[in-house]
Amino acid sequence: MPNTFQQKLDAFGRLLTIMDELREKCPWDRKQTLESLRHLTIEETYELADAILDNDLKGVREEIGDLMLHMVFYAKIGSEHGAFDIADALHGVCDKLVARHPHIYGDVTVADDEEVKRNWEQLKLKEGKKSLLAGVPGSLPAMVKAYRMQEKTGQVGFEWENTQQVWAKVQEEIGELQHNLQNGASQSAVEDEFGDVLFALVNYARFIGVEPEAALERCNRKFKSRFEYIENKAPRPLQEMTLQEMDALWNEAKKGER
Repeated sequence: MPNTFQQKLDAFGRLLTIMDELREKCPWDRKQTLESLRHLTIEETYELADAILDNDLKGVREEIGDLMLHMVFYAKIGSEHGAFDIADALHGVCDKLVARHPHIYGDVTVADDEEVKRNWEQLKLKEGKKSLLAGVPGSLPAMVKAYRMQEKTGQVGFEWENTQQVWAKVQEEIGELQHNLQNGASQSAVEDEFGDVLFALVNYARFIGVEPEAALERCNRKFKSRFEYIENKAPRPLQEMTLQEMDALWNEAKKGER
C-alpha cells in the first residue's frame, strides 16, 4: 500500500535527523565538503541511470535514496556556512515551478506539451538567463549536451522542418567527412567534420524519437555481452583465432539474444 503524505514527510524528517547526527558524530561525514561529495554524486547519478536502463525498479528506489541523501548533505553544509538550508532549496524550486507553470497556477492556456516547453524557456529568459543555452551544464557528456542544445534551440524555431531534411544534413556531413579524408585534410579538419557528423546524427535521433545516449549505451551493453560470449566460447586464445571464427561465435551470441 502506498505511503500516506504524512508518512512521506516523516521519512524525509528522519533523513534530516540522521544527517544532523552523522555530521556531528561520524568522522567521515564530518570531514566532507561540497567538493569532496561532487564526484560521489556524479557516480550515484550514473548508478541511477543504469538502474533505469535495466528497468530495475528496486535499484531505482535505492539510487533515489542515495541521491536524496546527497542533496540533504549539500543542504546541511550550506546551512553550516549560513548560505542556505534544505527549506530554502525546496522553496526555491517550488517557487520556480509555480512561476514556470502559468497554465496551472495562472491564466495562460497551452495547446500541448511542446508549447509548455517553449513557454518554459521564454520564462527562463525573463528571469535573467542571457541565453537559451545558459542552462546546459558545461560538464555534460558531449552527446547529451548536443541533444539538449538542439532541443532548446528547437523550441524557438531554430529547427529543421521535417525528418527528411535532417537526414539530408547527416548525408551532407558524411560526404564532407569523406571529402576531407580523400583529400588529405589535416587531422584537426577531419575531427571537426567527424564531430559535425555526430552532431547531425544526434539531431536525427531527436527527430525520430530516439534518446541517443541511451541508444548508444544499449549498443555498448550488447557489444560487451556478445564479445564476452566469444571469450567464453573460444576454443583457443583469441589471438590465435581468425576473424571469421570469432564472427561465427558473434552470430551465435546474436541468435541467443533472440
